[in-house]
Amino acid sequence: MYLTKELKQEIFAKHGKGANDSGTAEAQVALFTFRINHLTEHLKKNRKDFNTERSLVKMVGKRRSLLDYLKKKDINRYRAIIKELGIRK
Repeated sequence: MYLTKELKQEIFAKHGKGANDSGTAEAQVALFTFRINHLTEHLKKNRKDFNTERSLVKMVGKRRSLLDYLKKKDINRYRAIIKELGIRK
């Protein structure tokens, strides 16, 4: 599997408050970004995998709603996570 427990903890430690912090918006956005990048690479090789394409679109929507929430609540945290992950709108 591409997303192991150790890799998740590393993502949460880097972008969240700790290794077990999976609840903050920044940690969730970072995890979604990792998964989106993985699925994008998969779809470059498998163009007709429409189920994965649908999952990717739903995941991008979830990440966008989390980013909108973060933008509404704290603009500085929003700007920091956008810059750190290299996401553009």
